[in-house]
Amino acid sequence: MKKLIERITEEAAKAFEKAGYDSSYARVTVSNRPDLCEYQCNGAMAAKKAYQKAPLLIAEDVAAAMDGSEVCEEVTAVKPGFINIKIAKPFLAEYLQQMYEDERLSSELSSEPKTIIVDYGGPNVAKPLHVGHLRSAIIGESLKRMGRFLGHRMIGDVHLGDWGLQMGLIITELKERKPELPYFDESFEGEYPSEAPFTISELEEIYPAASARSKEDEDYRERALAATHELQEGRRGYMALWNHIMTVSVNDLKENYKKLDVEFDLWKKESDAQPYIPEMIQRMKEEGFAYEDQGALVVDVKEETDSKEIPPCMLLKSDGASLYTTTDLATIVERMKLFQPDEILYVVDKRQELHFIQVFRCARKTGLVKPDTKLSFLGFGTMNGKDGKPFKTREGGVMRLENLIRDIDQEMYRKIVENKSVKDTDAEKTAEMVGLSAIKYGDLSNQASKDYVFDTERFTSFEGNTGPYILYTIVRIKSILARYVEEGGSLQGNVLMPAASDSEKALMLETARFNSVVDNAFEEKAPHKICSYIYELSNDFNRFYHETKILTEENSGQKASWILLLDLVRRVLEECTGLLGFSAPERM
Repeated sequence: MKKLIERITEEAAKAFEKAGYDSSYARVTVSNRPDLCEYQCNGAMAAKKAYQKAPLLIAEDVAAAMDGSEVCEEVTAVKPGFINIKIAKPFLAEYLQQMYEDERLSSELSSEPKTIIVDYGGPNVAKPLHVGHLRSAIIGESLKRMGRFLGHRMIGDVHLGDWGLQMGLIITELKERKPELPYFDESFEGEYPSEAPFTISELEEIYPAASARSKEDEDYRERALAATHELQEGRRGYMALWNHIMTVSVNDLKENYKKLDVEFDLWKKESDAQPYIPEMIQRMKEEGFAYEDQGALVVDVKEETDSKEIPPCMLLKSDGASLYTTTDLATIVERMKLFQPDEILYVVDKRQELHFIQVFRCARKTGLVKPDTKLSFLGFGTMNGKDGKPFKTREGGVMRLENLIRDIDQEMYRKIVENKSVKDTDAEKTAEMVGLSAIKYGDLSNQASKDYVFDTERFTSFEGNTGPYILYTIVRIKSILARYVEEGGSLQGNVLMPAASDSEKALMLETARFNSVVDNAFEEKAPHKICSYIYELSNDFNRFYHETKILTEENSGQKASWILLLDLVRRVLEECTGLLGFSAPERM
């Protein structure tokens, strides 16, 4: 089903040709002056030079040629050469009727579906998720959902950090505390215990303790580095401990991501890329890309057009150890071998931009990816507190993600209980659903690259540009539809009539933009555009609702038409919230 703006553009193109002008000038946009018109075309001004004619005269010719169009009810030319367009109400009603009857709500699947890997987790094992992991998880999840809705093969990868110094630190600290464990006895040849020698709580205490000690005790740090090296060399006891760490940590991570309704198709780890490193390094050496510089192995990635210094991409340190750069490049090798993706998208902190510039350039220069494989970096800004600094606990520490979710859920529960609109037995589940909308919408409504202030009070409000406001609108529509059915009405077989008021037409026009918005939001990797859309759609619905006595309307055909429109708005809102990663309860 064509987008509404495409249908209007077609009409404008026919009119330009009919008036004797090239149809390429017939580009139509949503009006930036909705008080004057709904859509506009500025092509007459662009055509001025080619036809040596005043833009207003060209616009008048085109407006006259559009007279009688079934798509437009009013087309006017205004100085200095704008073409203002208002959509015909019968055409708009028919368009929305078709949209209602389409299970995809007028959105077409991509004609060129792609395989896209989204790298959007990035937590380190043995550490709890904290608020710094929030943005990657929910931005990446939304983009994955959008891509799937549009027909692309989206593969979400958590990409766990599991192979660095933190493993050596944990092993060293555990050896200090429990030296009797068989994992540290190199002569031990039996079966290691199937049960981990620590709980997740103990593991999460061990790492920061070890990390702090390593910064003050050089001997301890050297032992941790040695343990890391022995692990990476495959020491049997350390590998068994590593497996315990992975099992305990990943199970906990899955529980926390589940609370965010975030799912990954792949639980790949840095260690999965290790087997690819030796061959990759060897090939880069043989083909003349990699060379030694002060003992380290590097690849030059600077380009003549660079306005700032881009350092060489380091593959191995002088002691032969690999780095994040090495692992990321080897991960690209693995992804190309296993999935042959058309695009690999990294959703990470924008402060890592230089790292990914180096990685992407090195991957291209050395042929790790095909020439047409797209490597994309979506760098997100920082989630800050009201003081403008990175979000912290009241004590000044980094807040655990599960604690943030708990605090938001408790605030939503308090508000829902105060409203007395939900039974006590349902209030807790409802609070979790609405709380998730507060967190996700509060984050996603901001442009990803920008820092933003996480304001609990504002984000949990039922008024304004918030997730709870969007859900409240959906619940209000559900309530009206339920009452209509209770009173004997049916949601089947209704016919949408032309708009009976300005507020109804505004609601219909906004509803019709759904397919354009989703396509554009995915193309620009911008979930905030879907947030803006459903906020405007919710506002238009609530304006229409307050001006219209829907259920007491005596004309049954008009009432049925309004009910169809409300059901369509509900479906659009719920589809959009699903793409953002949250859903609405039945009551609030």
